[in-house]
Amino acid sequence: MHLIKLISFCAALSLLTGCLEDLTPDSKDLRSGDSKTSENFIATTTLNETITLEDELLTNDAVVLYFTMWCPLCDNHMNHIKNHVIENYRNVHFYMVDYVSANLSQSRSLQRSNGYTGLEILVDNKQSLLKQYSATMASVIVINDQKQIILNEDYKNGARLINVLDNLGRD
Repeated sequence: MHLIKLISFCAALSLLTGCLEDLTPDSKDLRSGDSKTSENFIATTTLNETITLEDELLTNDAVVLYFTMWCPLCDNHMNHIKNHVIENYRNVHFYMVDYVSANLSQSRSLQRSNGYTGLEILVDNKQSLLKQYSATMASVIVINDQKQIILNEDYKNGARLINVLDNLGRD
C-alpha cells in the first residue's frame, strides 16, 4: 500500500510540474525536411491583438519565437531573454509562445502571475505554431525579414540565439 501511495504521489508531482519534456535540451536543428522558409501565420496576443508574421517582418529585421510551458526551465530562459537579449536587438520582435494554456484568459493569467507582463505572449492554444515549426518546450525560432528560418533549436543558454541575431543581414 505504501508503494502505491509513493508511486501515485510521484506521478501526480510529475503532472503538476508541467515540465515533462527533456530538461537538458540539445542543440540540434528541429526543422523537418528541407523547409527553411517560414509560412505566414496569424496569431493572437494575450492582449487580444492579432499579429501576422508578414506584417512583423515589414518593420523588423527578424521575429523570435520562444515556446514556453511556464515551467521553471522556461522561466529561466524567458528571464534571460528579457534581461539580456531583447535590449540589444531593438529591431527584432520577440514573442513568447504559450502553447499549453486552454485559452487567452488563462494565458494572460499565467503571464501576469509569472511576472511577464512586459513581454508579448502569443496564445497558441490550438498548437498551430508548435506544429508549424516542429517546436517543443524551450524551442527558439528566428525568422529573418526574408522569411527564412535561420534558427530552430532548443534554447540552452542563449548563446546560439545571440550569435544568430548578431549576424542578421550578413548571410
